[in-house]
Amino acid sequence: MIGENSMRAQSLPAENLVFKISGMSCAACARRIEKALSGIEGIAEAGVNLAAETASVKYDPNSVTVEQMMDRIKKLGFEVVTEKIDINISGMSCAACAGRIEGKLNKTGGVIKATVNLATEKAFIEYNAAQVNLADIKQVINNLGFKVVHEDSGLPVDTEKNRRQSEINRQKKLFAFSAVLSFPLFLFMLAMVTKSHHFFPAIIMNPYFQFALATPVQFGPGYFFYRDAYLTLKSKGANMSVLVALGTSAAYFYSVAVTFFGSRLGLNEVYYEAGALVITLVLLGKMLESIAKGKTSEAIKKLMGLQPKTARIIKNGQEVEIQVDEVRVGDLVVVRPGEKIPVDGIVREGISSIDESMLTGESMPVDKKTGDQVVAATINKLGTFKFEAIKVGRDTALAQIIKIVESAQGSKAPIQRMADIISGYFVPAVVAMALLTFASWYLIGTPGDFTRALVNFTAVLVIACPCALGLATPTSIMVGTGKGAENGILIRGGEHLERVHKLNTLVLDKTGTITKGKPELTDIISLYEYQGQENTLLTMAAGAEKGSEHPLARAVINAALERNLAIKEPEIFQAVPGHGVEAHIEGQKVLLGTKKLMLEHGVNVNKITSDIERLESQGKTVVILSIDEQPAGLLAIADTVKEESQAAIAALQAMGLEVWMITGDNQRTAHTIGQQVGISNILAEVLPEEKASEIKKLQSQGRIVGMVGDGINDAPALVVADVGFAIGTGTDVAMEAADITLMRGDLWGLVNSIKLSRATIINIKQNLFWALIYNTIGIPVAALGFLNPVLAGAAMAFSSVSVVSNALRLKNFKFNH
Repeated sequence: MIGENSMRAQSLPAENLVFKISGMSCAACARRIEKALSGIEGIAEAGVNLAAETASVKYDPNSVTVEQMMDRIKKLGFEVVTEKIDINISGMSCAACAGRIEGKLNKTGGVIKATVNLATEKAFIEYNAAQVNLADIKQVINNLGFKVVHEDSGLPVDTEKNRRQSEINRQKKLFAFSAVLSFPLFLFMLAMVTKSHHFFPAIIMNPYFQFALATPVQFGPGYFFYRDAYLTLKSKGANMSVLVALGTSAAYFYSVAVTFFGSRLGLNEVYYEAGALVITLVLLGKMLESIAKGKTSEAIKKLMGLQPKTARIIKNGQEVEIQVDEVRVGDLVVVRPGEKIPVDGIVREGISSIDESMLTGESMPVDKKTGDQVVAATINKLGTFKFEAIKVGRDTALAQIIKIVESAQGSKAPIQRMADIISGYFVPAVVAMALLTFASWYLIGTPGDFTRALVNFTAVLVIACPCALGLATPTSIMVGTGKGAENGILIRGGEHLERVHKLNTLVLDKTGTITKGKPELTDIISLYEYQGQENTLLTMAAGAEKGSEHPLARAVINAALERNLAIKEPEIFQAVPGHGVEAHIEGQKVLLGTKKLMLEHGVNVNKITSDIERLESQGKTVVILSIDEQPAGLLAIADTVKEESQAAIAALQAMGLEVWMITGDNQRTAHTIGQQVGISNILAEVLPEEKASEIKKLQSQGRIVGMVGDGINDAPALVVADVGFAIGTGTDVAMEAADITLMRGDLWGLVNSIKLSRATIINIKQNLFWALIYNTIGIPVAALGFLNPVLAGAAMAFSSVSVVSNALRLKNFKFNH
């Protein structure tokens, strides 16, 4: 292998790359990675250092990509350590700018993935810190003519709000400056259109006066368009600024030529108002757009505002008030009635009732006692209590929620790809069309009429700016994901939000999703020689289950504790996934589980089948207890259906979705629960590891499947499904397996998330339609000479505002229950 690698090294154009790898435990791990990388075509040499936890690779970039290498390492079960950063960028004017930055970043060595969002003015970048650093990334952006404002870390701060407000104020000043100087030019245009010169001051007809007004506008506020256009063209791109700079320059410089050399050229009409008013109207549009865009991220602002500024901790036996970012894990925090909880923790002393509506959307307060978890930014309603801080700063549930929402708002939905592709080719095509318009009018339309040809040329350039197209999708995604977060629905990305509306099949896990997930022991039936010894049987069963974390096991143990029974420690314990447990207690072999488990161990259950069937027909899960391979008793456990499940499932079916229930329970119990909630499609006796394959079977039938589960036991199925929904509480926001987390913990969240997805996609399609139809109609109208450049500028400016305003309508979306 070494000799082979050496020969390959000599024959390939090589680049060096270093990966940081986690998960290696021994030299064999390192060797496995090294061997796998060496086997990839295009890699000349690969060496793995276990101590440094790095992989050094010499490779041919024309034959293999960094993503392929990372994918190979991940398939081996290891993780490539990458850094993720959110960067605020100023200076973007349209979708082409965002596309140019995104394209350049994605071509930068070490950058794994970069997404630039025009609406949020942010770049979301994942990069290999061993190959490229943050300073390099910032330099790439700066070299394109844009500016990195600051990079985020931890909880967002008011800097973002201040930066956006500062930009709005700057635009207001530029617009005011342009508007004041352009107003006399507007009066001139009005006089020309209405042919009523005598109603207006004579000075506004003077071309030298117009020159004095238009020049500061053209090269003052208009400087931004010139600078941006220059930098864009320099990097072989094209954007809105190119169109504005071309169109207004044509009108301005033509007018200058007429003003100073008109008599010699035989020309007398000037168009200063066209350039100046177009710049003014574009600035007005950008200002209104910025104000509207600020409203799309109000969900983030609200979440940020929930974080309390101070906390009260016990230090040296005294209560001390400190800044919330000074709280450390392990600190004992005191919370009084009416105060916000500053960080995540576990109650150590006292009881209270907590308003968690900001987290789950549920208005009813939740009772808390010693041992219960509390979450940052929720509100203490009643008594004073003390809790131990377990998560602080960027690790709190609130910080995780904000991170998820920001990531979702910065992501791209697949539907945006069409807009991105169109935007990439749009500006060059428009310039070509404008030149064709000019040539057609000058040579054919009105031969020799340079003025008419120039006006129509300018109108085409101005009307065609693709700003609205670039904003159509991200603004709707921002508002939709933000609205979801405010109501306990965490959507991890635009692609998931889009995919949800395509679902036609939903698979609901029973325990914890349809039911409350807190099973209780309802019956103990003693058998044979154990007749009347229910407490003895319960003691044995609880001892056998002592090492298990299964919900049914907890029900047995809790029942024993409620009866104050002494739970015995098993000498041997073995869990049999999906079937039960085997234990040895005081020398006796104890089996507790399903009929299958009994049969595998030779336990005869034929005589108790009727009892099992009777209990299962009541919707109860029956666990068989055998001692020394003889049936000893039956334990019936019931997990009650959530109050809202039946109504929510009916609502899902009314929306045209086919609903299935999946469970490890036997057929009889599963069908009983299904009847209670109105589900006829039942997948019963499915082991946890088999759930993913059941999802695949449904997908193989052409179904688009959403899986709803608890995000932990159902993780494989959640990943396999087209969309994975995790039912959880506020402290479960880091469920990585799920695409969407429903923090409220009931099925109305599922109903609402699907309705929100459908509403958002409709909104996006409306935006795209109006953005495209606007250009589709506007360009030919301008080319045919029916559109004044000033009116074109006004229409272009307000098209962006209309798209953002339409997206903001999603803020009025109404949720069920």
